[in-house]
Amino acid sequence: MDKLNAFDNELRPKIIEWLDWDKNEKSRNEIQQLVDVGAVKDLRKLLLDRLSFGTAGLRGRMGPGYSQMNDLVLIQTSQGLATYLLEQGPADAKKGGVVIGYDGRHNSKRFAELTAGVFLNRGIPVYLFSQVCPTPFVPFAVVQSKCVAGVMVTASHNPKHDNGYKVYWNNGAQIISPHDKGIQESILNNLCPWETSWDTSILRRSSLLKDPLCHVMKMYYDILSNDVLFPNVNANTPIKFTYTAMHGVGYPYMVEAFEVAKFKPFVVVKKQQDPDPEFPTVEFPNPEEGKSSLDLSFKTADNNDSTVIIANDPDADRLAVAEKKEGTKEWHVFTGNELGALLGWWCYHCYMKKHPDVDVKDIYMLASTVSSKILGTIARKEGFNFVETLTGFKWMGNVAYNLMQEGKKVLFAFEEAIGFMYGTAVLDKDGISAGVHMAELAAHLETEGKTLMDKLQEIYSKYGFHISENSYYLCYEPEVTSQMFKRLRNFSGKPNTYPTSILGGKYDVISVRDLTTGYDSSQPDEKAILPVSKSSQMITFKFNNGLVATFRTSGTEPKIKYYTELCASPEQKNVQELQSNLHEMVLAMINEFMEPEKNRLTPKSS
Repeated sequence: MDKLNAFDNELRPKIIEWLDWDKNEKSRNEIQQLVDVGAVKDLRKLLLDRLSFGTAGLRGRMGPGYSQMNDLVLIQTSQGLATYLLEQGPADAKKGGVVIGYDGRHNSKRFAELTAGVFLNRGIPVYLFSQVCPTPFVPFAVVQSKCVAGVMVTASHNPKHDNGYKVYWNNGAQIISPHDKGIQESILNNLCPWETSWDTSILRRSSLLKDPLCHVMKMYYDILSNDVLFPNVNANTPIKFTYTAMHGVGYPYMVEAFEVAKFKPFVVVKKQQDPDPEFPTVEFPNPEEGKSSLDLSFKTADNNDSTVIIANDPDADRLAVAEKKEGTKEWHVFTGNELGALLGWWCYHCYMKKHPDVDVKDIYMLASTVSSKILGTIARKEGFNFVETLTGFKWMGNVAYNLMQEGKKVLFAFEEAIGFMYGTAVLDKDGISAGVHMAELAAHLETEGKTLMDKLQEIYSKYGFHISENSYYLCYEPEVTSQMFKRLRNFSGKPNTYPTSILGGKYDVISVRDLTTGYDSSQPDEKAILPVSKSSQMITFKFNNGLVATFRTSGTEPKIKYYTELCASPEQKNVQELQSNLHEMVLAMINEFMEPEKNRLTPKSS
């Protein structure tokens, strides 16, 4: 107690509270050790800050304290969610229950079991997966079992030290307002661990606990099988596919997917086949990083005469694809925007093949605002509808659900961060189904003597080239990021005076949309149509030559991302000229808008 007297009146009660509430010996001792050495700065960061609901839940580094992911924070979060669900409708909660899944990261199973225990002790039925599962299986199970909510314990493609707690609502989509705010408030009202919350023995005796794995597998793969258009083509394709699970959960589920689609077995990257929370063969377990994360896949494919690589991230909700360039030893790693064009075209092609007399005016496709506008371009020419949403599948999933309630047919949705929703069985990105449909597209094209790249060029030739250049800078100082965006909003020293041109007036800005403040110069009342979020930074610039550029902060990582796309008409065939113009403009915007040297920004490692 004498040591506690050395801390101020703000920190001391938090230390006492943590040491009293935390029953995990490891994390409790870590806080005690910091107390013993008087680590005031560390303790303030760990105990006075709190990990709050962000992208449909929690995500952060694992470790002791309220600002990190650990047993106590998971219990507090689950208590808040359980209370909120019971407040929304006790009968519904106790009838429908919740689905809980987990990935192969450190502590994921432990966190899932603690979560399950909290719900069971409140009389809420739990469908807890008996083994690691893909993230999309949780929202799928929510809908199939008519549950009130779902929780997936995962940090997706984040570094190995991170974990997360992703929440889905009863419609199978990630939570949005007002539920996110309501759950956060409920968490803060239920911080003290309930007497039963540390006791997971209820998992061994409760009749309210079920394993949904077998039922989900059957339902999911029945739907996937029915979506396959050319099973004979798949069975006889000479294409050899290589697959990597990126040390995640995807392998057995992609094996099953290839089976029901009638493909021959794929070549597997064996060193990355099974879940490994250390991710030993990749610096970042994220296939979105491109070539740096796919080195083993290239080697495996080359050694097996394989020409197409399919990759999932560790929780199998994202998909990356690479194709061997004809006549070379080089590989083309498709961007998320390129895959969105290919899968969107294929989805529309397959649907019209099955339903030739359908009224296309009731067909919808979606993409996030920072993704390629290619689906919008195709929609205008073919007569179906395209809807742009805020960034993230929590928005696309909920918009898709609302359209379905209106009797509309949603075929496809995507975001450039290699996330694809093929159909509406899962109202979230799904790397398993997207991977199989991409394989089927490749097999179909092979019968015409074409590659995926050939098809992409055909799409661009018909609808117009959409050239993108996307990346990010790391910034570990939130104040610097805030000042950078503040400068863009006050470029002439007054509010809502944004940059009007780049490169000394060579390219003019014709409109600005700021979804942090709600300003949109293209609207008559200068108010943005899309929802506004003051908690994140996002500004979009449109230029007089057709370029659209968006600068935004990540919701889960210390990144300032930029997304650019130059949309050309079908008549503009000089791709090299378009790429040169785009690159020139991107470099100018980075230097003039972001000022990376002045702001000490670190570029994405190549």
